[in-house]
Amino acid sequence: MRSNQRTIRSTNRFEGVGLHTGNASSIEFHPAPENYGIRFVRKDIEGSPEIPAIVDFVSDISRGTTLANDGASVHTVEHVLAAVVGLEIDNVRIELTANEPPIGDGSAEPYVSTLMSAGFEEQVAARTYLVIDEAISYSNEPKGVEMVALPLADDYRMTVMVDYHNPALGSQHTGLFSLQKEFVTEFAPARTFCFLHEVEMLREGGLIRGGNLDNAIVIVDRDLDDAELTRISNKLGITDSVILGTNGVLNNRQLRYKNEPARHKLLDLLGDLALVGAPMQAQILAARPGHASNVEFARKLRKLFEKKSLLKKYTSASTKNVIFDIEAIERIMPHRYPMLLIDRILEMDLEEGSRRIVGLKNVTYNEPFFMGHFPQKPVMPGVLILEAMAQAGGMLLLNAVEEPEKKLIFFMSIDKAKFRKPVIPGDQLIFELKMMRERGKTFQMSGTATVDGQLVSEAEFMAAIVDKE
Repeated sequence: MRSNQRTIRSTNRFEGVGLHTGNASSIEFHPAPENYGIRFVRKDIEGSPEIPAIVDFVSDISRGTTLANDGASVHTVEHVLAAVVGLEIDNVRIELTANEPPIGDGSAEPYVSTLMSAGFEEQVAARTYLVIDEAISYSNEPKGVEMVALPLADDYRMTVMVDYHNPALGSQHTGLFSLQKEFVTEFAPARTFCFLHEVEMLREGGLIRGGNLDNAIVIVDRDLDDAELTRISNKLGITDSVILGTNGVLNNRQLRYKNEPARHKLLDLLGDLALVGAPMQAQILAARPGHASNVEFARKLRKLFEKKSLLKKYTSASTKNVIFDIEAIERIMPHRYPMLLIDRILEMDLEEGSRRIVGLKNVTYNEPFFMGHFPQKPVMPGVLILEAMAQAGGMLLLNAVEEPEKKLIFFMSIDKAKFRKPVIPGDQLIFELKMMRERGKTFQMSGTATVDGQLVSEAEFMAAIVDKE
């Protein structure tokens, strides 16, 4: 895989109509500087608003992936993104004259040809990969969707299986094992498809306004008489003759590959996972993927990437079984001696719905509070146990925001505080904080403190994130 970032050498463009909107559109690819990423730009809107190709900006997944920002949106971005990722382009500015890229022939090949004609230019900055080092899975049982990202040394591979429980298509699978060797010839030309029974529904739902038999494969999954076929053709604005075909595809259009639908699903997945915002080193296995599931999986992988980026930014050295050491904690937290009361962060989960953190404090005889708090029989003040617990919770909150060093955590209330056992010199406090509720910038957490597995204190905290300035 590539070591350095790259962009394109020159500007190049492609014109046509959008698949779902039917709007006339041109797409123009421009070189971009290091660490710029992939951004869509609406040149037809005053101020030319930019929309980063990041999963946080996904606004809709109706038969395609839509991104939105600052009142501007771009529909059906997945084929463009697949072309960019498939060609291992890190930085590119994508200017549009409408709210949807031109669909071309329904594949990624027109974008690939346009980008290859522009040429490539290697940049100095290194690529920052999301390296998958343990299995990350996603499932949607009602839809039969299963996805998993597995560790894979220095490569990015995908295997996709589709099964629509429809005899017209059956079960198909495909695999991409080398972007450099296979993407351009084996996957970029795979065209989008739909079933005949979906066509009217999609058109009535305001979609496929630019769809025709030249930019989509229509799979015949039901019998129609000539009158009904004519009615559907007129409704869709198809002036050419239409026949049901004998090969399972409307008008006997020839498939480019025997498993072209499966290859196109892999293409869509490649484009949707570009929204993670980083190239990946992983083996992706996906059963029955679709845009909704692809985007949810991308969200999960994006959170992992953000977490790893934070660890890389704030942790000076990798220490076994430690997420943040004391040096990293000092980079994030504003507290200093003698009021910095946590020594390490051992675990952290930023996944929405299961956010938690585990911190550690070594209690030594040299703690300044022991000089005045029962010096003949030293006991750690309960209020400082709660303060240390709250600091661990603050680390959880600060690691969920951008530029945590510019934020402060103000605790608004402590509720249900209880002290079960005294904490004495030599003890090792383990704090576990779990998120209970979030409302805007206000958070409620529950926390426990244990020593040798025994509960010594517990409480609930209400806190808010504010700007340091």
